Amino acid sequence: MKIIFMLEKQSSQNPETGKSLGRSASIVSLAIMASRLLGLVREKVIAHYFTAAVGADAFTAAFRIPNLIRELFAEGALSKAFITTFTDTEAKEGASAANLLANRVFILTALVLSIITAAGIWGTPFIVQTMLPGDGFAIPLNPVEHYGFTTKGELTIFLARIMFPFLMLVSFAAIVMGILNTKKIFGIPALASAFFNIGTILGGIAGYYWGPNFQLHPSTGLALGVLAGGIMQFVVQLPSLFKTGFRFRFSFSLRDERVRQVMLLMGPAILGTAAFTIGIFINSIFASTGVGWMTWLNRAFRLMHLPLGVFGVAISTVALPNFARLVAENNIAGFRDGLQRALRLSFFLTIPAMLVLMILAEPICRLIFEGGKTGPADTAQTARALFFYALAIAGYSAAKITTDGFYAFKDTRTPMIISAVTVSLNIGLNYIFVYHIFQTHWSLALSTGITQSLNFLLLIFFLRKKTGHLGLEKSGPFLPKLLSCCVIFAFTLYYVYAFLVAYFNTGGMLMQLLHLSFTLGLSGIVFLLMGNLFKIEEAVSVMRVFGKLKR
Repeated sequence: MKIIFMLEKQSSQNPETGKSLGRSASIVSLAIMASRLLGLVREKVIAHYFTAAVGADAFTAAFRIPNLIRELFAEGALSKAFITTFTDTEAKEGASAANLLANRVFILTALVLSIITAAGIWGTPFIVQTMLPGDGFAIPLNPVEHYGFTTKGELTIFLARIMFPFLMLVSFAAIVMGILNTKKIFGIPALASAFFNIGTILGGIAGYYWGPNFQLHPSTGLALGVLAGGIMQFVVQLPSLFKTGFRFRFSFSLRDERVRQVMLLMGPAILGTAAFTIGIFINSIFASTGVGWMTWLNRAFRLMHLPLGVFGVAISTVALPNFARLVAENNIAGFRDGLQRALRLSFFLTIPAMLVLMILAEPICRLIFEGGKTGPADTAQTARALFFYALAIAGYSAAKITTDGFYAFKDTRTPMIISAVTVSLNIGLNYIFVYHIFQTHWSLALSTGITQSLNFLLLIFFLRKKTGHLGLEKSGPFLPKLLSCCVIFAFTLYYVYAFLVAYFNTGGMLMQLLHLSFTLGLSGIVFLLMGNLFKIEEAVSVMRVFGKLKR
């Protein structure tokens, strides 16, 4: 994470986008890495104890329903609309007015989500039947073996109803995270999702061993663990929130102009941030066609999400409040400088990560998921999905940062329109790929990679038109240099791992881990050396850090 920290020395023009962004992003990256690693442990637990054909598929589908609303509403539109408005209110009216706004948003969120949760629990059968129409969820099950459930669809409905209240819990956590981020407190909010993963891990293990004693399907423990994790994700942030001087007060007003501004920004923001999230959910609908497709795609998605969170989401999390503050101060030059540095850093980190997941897809999937209920066939299918999902990493990360640029100007309409275009394309590609060309699960991941790249290109084109220019020309030959380094990096990854497999034993988890670690370590060194040779600023910064550590 040192490369992110070194941004603090790269901006003499704007300390806010240099020092603050760099230090804060490094903290967020470390916290998100811990959370994502626990997320992989969670997926390993699910893979070990639950078969892809029934328990894992049902839980994955059931969780995706409230999780979709969470990603669109809580951690998407609500978070972005609230942060920009809260920052503007605090800058212009002071902390008291900003805290009053936060309390009113809390109350309004609780009211709206109570209604949505109740409606969701009542309407879960309709939601599942509509969103998972494929034959894979209608295959009969033995009710004796599956505790009264006659189809995977029935089990999915049961689990989804348990998990719907998670939406309210995680929305509260998102508001608290927004407040803390505007106060430049990033570590605890970013780490909070780790507690969600802990809850799910413990719930899954408990459900497998003790659920049958209560005549409950073992996957019930996973659903209850989601609720426990949601509670922990919210509660763990409260001490930091109270240290800022914030106190919960009952205050409800729809006449508050700031509350109305949050609501007005949220509508378009839901669609503006939705291209990737809705695309993944659309994949689930098409994935219900085949048995095991849902689980294979979900496991690949979780692996792809590790670099997305550690790099892309971390940079975006820190960038949005900084962008909003710079625009509120009418410091457009500082905004441009911060945007181009954030995009450079994003590409420097995510393109190599993309290559790692593509070239080493199968050994990574084998190490993390294989064992217990998951065999080599599952590994191969997950690896194929991961290869194509990895294509979306660079585009998604850059699009997330660019979208934050629009929100800093309170422009939610443009990202909304672009999102609608890319979602429509995603649906069309999914239909063509699944039913006419490839007819397999990995084609859904391929369509995601294509649409996310297009999403970024459209966003950056229209943001450039909005601001006149973005200062990207300052980066000069950055991309050609980076791509040259990545070509060498890719060859190193492939041939080093192939050599190890050819001449050394690959059996056992320890040997697999050693092979991957050595390959990644050596390839990473080659990448940094080449970056230093090409004088890529980010690579030079990392080498300087290593030089200081030696001394």
